[in-house]
Amino acid sequence: MRVLTAKHLSLAVLMAATLGSISCTNLDENPYTAITDVNFNPTAADLPLLMAPAYAPLRNSWMSWYGMVDWQEETADAFLTPERPNGWDDGQIYYQNHQHAWTPVGPGMATGQWGNFYNGILHANRVIYQLENDIIPVDAATKTGTIAELRGLRAYYYSLLLDLFGNVPIVTDYTDQTVPEQKTRAEVFDFVTKEFEAVIPGLSTATGYPAMHGRMNQFAAKGLLARIYLNAQVYTGTAQWEKVLTLTNELISSGKFQLDATYRGAFARNNHLSPELIFAVPYDAVNATQSNFHMKTLKPDLRFALGLTTGPWGGSAGNPQFVDTYDPDDGRLADTWLMGEVYEATNSGRCPSSQIPGRCGYTFQKHVSGMRHDKPSRIVQFYEGFPVRKYEIYNGQTGASDVDYPALRYADVLLMRAEAFLRTGRAGEAATLVTQVRQRNFKGTAAAKATVTGAELMQGSRYNYGWYDVDGVVKTGPGGTPTTNGGADIQYGRFLDELGWELAIEGQRRQQLIRFGVYTKKTWFNHTPNGDFRILFPIPQNRLDTNNKMKQNPGY
Repeated sequence: MRVLTAKHLSLAVLMAATLGSISCTNLDENPYTAITDVNFNPTAADLPLLMAPAYAPLRNSWMSWYGMVDWQEETADAFLTPERPNGWDDGQIYYQNHQHAWTPVGPGMATGQWGNFYNGILHANRVIYQLENDIIPVDAATKTGTIAELRGLRAYYYSLLLDLFGNVPIVTDYTDQTVPEQKTRAEVFDFVTKEFEAVIPGLSTATGYPAMHGRMNQFAAKGLLARIYLNAQVYTGTAQWEKVLTLTNELISSGKFQLDATYRGAFARNNHLSPELIFAVPYDAVNATQSNFHMKTLKPDLRFALGLTTGPWGGSAGNPQFVDTYDPDDGRLADTWLMGEVYEATNSGRCPSSQIPGRCGYTFQKHVSGMRHDKPSRIVQFYEGFPVRKYEIYNGQTGASDVDYPALRYADVLLMRAEAFLRTGRAGEAATLVTQVRQRNFKGTAAAKATVTGAELMQGSRYNYGWYDVDGVVKTGPGGTPTTNGGADIQYGRFLDELGWELAIEGQRRQQLIRFGVYTKKTWFNHTPNGDFRILFPIPQNRLDTNNKMKQNPGY
């Protein structure tokens, strides 16, 4: 998201501007040594600033270090962080997530995301309480609309807890100081869906930047609710495909959104203007700096080739088994992964003599060897594996990114609807929608490849599941027999492939693999199945230690 004026604004003022129609133009400060009920006298003009902390944890949750994009992909089959010559062992955290070997006391995702989500819930509850008790004096319409918005945001946080941890406490009363009781996954699902359904009629139907960008409006709520119903069978044992069809139809028929002209448009530096984004998490390299995913995947020397102002860290890359599933003519292959040769524009004096005179080159190769830990393999060399380039890398980029995270986009809605069609026996209608999504990615003589049929979507996956051995051959195990067609037995596997190509590295792959029965059953790279209970993460032990009303998820 761009800075709103020529002058760098403070984060508070930036949030006030992006939160829309209520604005504050008086920047005079009234310093206090303490804020109490006596000296805290908010006005309607303060509402955006009071709401901002409820949204802010989303920035740490998604594109930040150990963010959701990282962990939802690291635990799945398209993305990994092997040990490199410069390290990346990091207490084996990446290896543990790759192998599904995490524990309740382990570092990283589990504890961090639990805290992020409940922090957002706490602040949503606070402002709801302040509005309901007239501590923030606003007119009736503003009060009703803002409470609906915050309840929708709170439901989104709970939907993320539902997906990751399942059995979590539900807290809605800001003044309640009792220890909260743990709810079952089915109870959390019921709460989340009922909350969204209750608030949708009262949410704003306004769209666009800056007023509604990054905010929970009616369309964001419908799309996020559709995604919850898409996974209902996983969460509760009962499918809800017709509800997915109803909600996606309402979004499509609204006419408010459309596919961007190019695939990269939804991931560009100015993607806050993309007609495809329905709900986004805003980032700004000056005022909202938590997005550093590019630093994790790009190599240090790329700062000179790509014009960055700092050296990235260079750990993560695409799993070559996943990369092999793409059609070579699919534009999403090159739009997602940085492949082949990349050269500096000028000689920096660091070029080896073998390089083209005046230009340092870096050649990225798809092959990577296995992860080094207790497996028989070597450290993965620096330029093995394709880094992610899906989120725009731009000249002058710092350690933070301006690219907003597309938490929900129109292509996602089309594919949710297509999946619901496919699973309810309407494969032809599913194919029409998938073809629509594919058409912008196959150009020229390859344009005909964009068209798919319902019969094709019902085929198995192109993904050759199996052990990716150190010689780059997929086998039954280390040194075993080569395998082929390792995904042929997956029901609707070709549609799962389509989800992978379109939504790669958007923090959805784990969820997809669980829904298609792959996550705890298949082998990929040097990951082998490690228990069906792994579809849920463990409740962080430090949370159990402070709440005697909770018990650990089964299997841990």
